[in-house]
Amino acid sequence: MLIAICDDEKEVRDLLAGKVKKLYPRANLCFYADGEELLSAGERPDILFLDIQMPGMDGVETARRLRAFNEETILIFVTAAESYVFQAFDVGAFHYLVKPFSDKKFEEVLCRAADQCRERESRRREQAKEEEKSLLVKAGSSHMRILCSDIVYAEVFNRKIVLHTLNEEIEYYGRITDLEKKLGEDFFRPHRSYLIHFKYVVKYDSSTVFLEKGQTLMSKKNYPEFVKGYLRYNRKRGLDR
Repeated sequence: MLIAICDDEKEVRDLLAGKVKKLYPRANLCFYADGEELLSAGERPDILFLDIQMPGMDGVETARRLRAFNEETILIFVTAAESYVFQAFDVGAFHYLVKPFSDKKFEEVLCRAADQCRERESRRREQAKEEEKSLLVKAGSSHMRILCSDIVYAEVFNRKIVLHTLNEEIEYYGRITDLEKKLGEDFFRPHRSYLIHFKYVVKYDSSTVFLEKGQTLMSKKNYPEFVKGYLRYNRKRGLDR
């Protein structure tokens, strides 16, 4: 975990560093004396403690420029002035620590930020695993390995399954119920003849699912479960925040 501290006062930087190291001895720390130095470094820290009242570019403007190329860093403002609190939310601040603050308050905020970092990293690992999953099918006389992450949807057609991927369509003999079990919870049967990948859903209603490539029918009786499944999928990937 990389934690950055940006404050024009060295004493404050050292104080915050001591508090961080007490809670997370193995964390990597980097320090910046002003906004220009922070932005020019090009680092993407997991957590950033940022002073607001600094000479030259203040913390709010620094945060605005940072967000132009970095939306993921968890931003914690540290300041003696409460008047900037609404501007802090405009740049997606995680928290706003007003000096003087207790060690207990600092620990509470940093631990919540660290938990969010771990959750985000866990989601990334899970997504990477999903990207690597593949399916082996026999199409004609050839055996083909297909990345599950590339499958937009599947449909039953003339006793065959047609896989619609990002780049091609592949036909093979099989049962869609077996395919559904292999592909797992990131896929859903909106209709008995179709199996869709939540990843590629663009919009939907009670009769149709519109995908990045093509569309499928939606059975009205399956619609409530589809909505629940799609919300679970988005929560799992942090897309509903």
